[in-house]
Amino acid sequence: MKVSVIISTYNSPEWLEKVLWGYECQTYKNFEIIIADDGSGESTKKLIERFVADSALEIVHVWHEDKGYQKCQILNKAIIASRTEYLIFTDGDCIPRCDFVSQHVKQIEKGFFLSGGAVRLPMSTSKMITREDIVSGKAFNLGWLLSKGLPKRLLKNIKLSSNPVVSRIMNKITTAKATWNGGNASGWKENLLTVNGFDERMEYGGQDRELGERLKNIGLKAKQIRYSAICIHLDHSRGYKNNESIRKNKGIRQDTRSAKIIWTPYGIRKQPDPY
Repeated sequence: MKVSVIISTYNSPEWLEKVLWGYECQTYKNFEIIIADDGSGESTKKLIERFVADSALEIVHVWHEDKGYQKCQILNKAIIASRTEYLIFTDGDCIPRCDFVSQHVKQIEKGFFLSGGAVRLPMSTSKMITREDIVSGKAFNLGWLLSKGLPKRLLKNIKLSSNPVVSRIMNKITTAKATWNGGNASGWKENLLTVNGFDERMEYGGQDRELGERLKNIGLKAKQIRYSAICIHLDHSRGYKNNESIRKNKGIRQDTRSAKIIWTPYGIRKQPDPY
């Protein structure tokens, strides 16, 4: 089964390069990459062109003009650009372990979307990771990461276990809710189109989870894979974060939950003007 991996990015070519190295190492090869680019400049464009020319990865670059934080808009454009029935969503700061795509594909099931997570790295560790570290798998080895500055956090770091028994047990007993997490989630394209994609009114802060609320409102269930589909999250600043957008997003999400909203008129297909 061929799947699409949708990677959001914005002016972070150094991080995006490391992420694409991770996708070059995937054990499951039958996927396309859609880079959902929220208005990055020339450096990102040149990086992607280099990968298109030199890498075996099948890459489509979806870009729009930089008009501020418009992640929901570019993700909707990426959904339309995808050419498969099943879509994996992640970010351009999340390096996938070599079995990342494989773990998503193994868990695909009608009536469900998949909810993953990430191991967050400090900036010092993020910067020192090289291509060789990713290719060799060292970048996902807990002992190696601890030696390079990863804080000791037992329950969070156990995600890095490669033992499938441990992963299955942790997925079952974790108290973390299975929600649509933008850095690591997947679902059927037909379901995403049914709810009309992401709500484009939303800026930073919970916009991914609001989509998950609407998917649940059409009867889907969320399957927990945070201890199976592993990616490491590179550190970065969040200059786009502000309390006003977070408050607005919480209000939209609360409305979605309480009114059992399924379809947003602010998504892929816009509600026609009645006049």
